[in-house]
Amino acid sequence: MTLPDPVQLAVPVFVGLVLLEMVAVRLRRRGAYEWHDAGASLALGLGSTVAGALVAAPVAGIASFVFQFRLFEVPFAWWAFLAAFVLDDLAYYVFHRTAHRVRWFWASHVVHHSSQHYNLTTALRQTWTGFFSLSFLFRLPLFLIGFPPAMVVFVAGLNLVYQFWIHTEQIGRMPRWFEAVMNTPSHHRVHHATNPCYLDRNYAGVFIVWDRLFGTFAPERADEPCRYGIVRNLPTFNPLWAAIHEWVAIGRDVLAARSLRALAGFTLGPPGWRPGDRSMTSDGIRAAWAARAREQA
Repeated sequence: MTLPDPVQLAVPVFVGLVLLEMVAVRLRRRGAYEWHDAGASLALGLGSTVAGALVAAPVAGIASFVFQFRLFEVPFAWWAFLAAFVLDDLAYYVFHRTAHRVRWFWASHVVHHSSQHYNLTTALRQTWTGFFSLSFLFRLPLFLIGFPPAMVVFVAGLNLVYQFWIHTEQIGRMPRWFEAVMNTPSHHRVHHATNPCYLDRNYAGVFIVWDRLFGTFAPERADEPCRYGIVRNLPTFNPLWAAIHEWVAIGRDVLAARSLRALAGFTLGPPGWRPGDRSMTSDGIRAAWAARAREQA
């Protein structure tokens, strides 16, 4: 069965929403657009599209190969699409959490967090190196279960389309029932924030229930405005450097490693890990912040 690409169909909507948000920022004076930053996001989005097209064939080949060993025959039925959508979102949660906790995967994902602004163009700031970092591995279990590759690609596209609208400061809180189940701009602002209390929280793609179930949820606080970017922000808007800077840093650390333990830590440890020093990891930063809060209490 041939299915449409939800992302391609949504592109005109994306463009319209970006333009609408620009007007809202100007009129409401909430949020901001920095044109060099927005331009970098657009360039990274274009580069990601090209990179995705270049690796589409090998990814499809891997999916088809794994699908040969499926456990069940899942039909193209409405319930199968619904099940695939939910399980794909769970797979995304696992990938996303891993991408923040393992430096190898972070090297690709950090691109999405490298903007110090939070608007709809930030959603377009995507990696060029996802295939190299092996991020496609996280969806292979769906093929093993028996979901057809075309179905998985389709629901993954729907997942990506959903995540576009939550990259904005123009929407405050949604109704309480919606905030309880779904990922929202409020929840995702927390995810993009570098405040210690917000670091590595709210990994959800569509359903925030995964974070609530697995203990990674944090609410947005009125007394703690979100500060966006990464722990060590980039000094340039160059999209090429944004795309590869963490890979370059990994290469330098690997060449300087003096032991197999250091080599493993620099590649598979959490971002910010150094031999004998975890102060710059998210856990270390959060622990230091909590200790200061206790001292001031």
